[in-house]
Amino acid sequence: MYEEAPSTTVPGAVLWRAEGGGGLVLPDGCMDLLWVDGRLLVAGPDTGPHPAGEVRGGAFAGIRLAPGTAPALLGVPAHVLRDARVELADLWPGPEVRRLAGRVAAYGDPRAGLEALARTRAAEAGPPDPLAAEVAARLRAGQAVAGIAAAVGLGERQLHRRSLDAFGYGPRTLGRILRLRRALALARSGLPYAEVACTAGYADQAHLAREVRALAGTTLSAYTAGSAGAAS
Repeated sequence: MYEEAPSTTVPGAVLWRAEGGGGLVLPDGCMDLLWVDGRLLVAGPDTGPHPAGEVRGGAFAGIRLAPGTAPALLGVPAHVLRDARVELADLWPGPEVRRLAGRVAAYGDPRAGLEALARTRAAEAGPPDPLAAEVAARLRAGQAVAGIAAAVGLGERQLHRRSLDAFGYGPRTLGRILRLRRALALARSGLPYAEVACTAGYADQAHLAREVRALAGTTLSAYTAGSAGAAS
């Protein structure tokens, strides 16, 4: 079982919960703050599929933070957590994490506790990199990295470094991941695969198939049939 809903108080965030350990978690450019059997963890930005059972537990709750927003909240650059699942106590002082875990546990729904924690921490930590939202939006629109760098007033190497800190990887990788998410959504809607490829900006259907295999570790038909799971 997996369900999600947009946060009403943390901009761009999504609240979710899941039970069971089947399926795959697919890359989405986001980072998550997790509640697992009373523990607080962080899921870093992924570059490929991860098994949903990678973190052991019976019931999971999380807040998925929009691309580029988590590093300021957590106090660490995103690339440090790339493809990682770590205890929050590895990043913050243990006594503080235990106090926060107690506050989350006091909520009837741990998703509400995680939302409150993220909202409070974001207010204390200050805003994320101001370029992150613009870069992500331009990548979603299919703009080329060189054009994005020029539009935001940076060289491509500077943009790459800023992207590593904000997203966990460079803009080209983030662009591939965001394009994949769009393609998967279009495929779930029932659009024929050739139209998915064209609409999402792939050269052809074969290009789409290669990217799905490389980034999601499955085929588009298996994904749409539900065998790949939909945990993220």
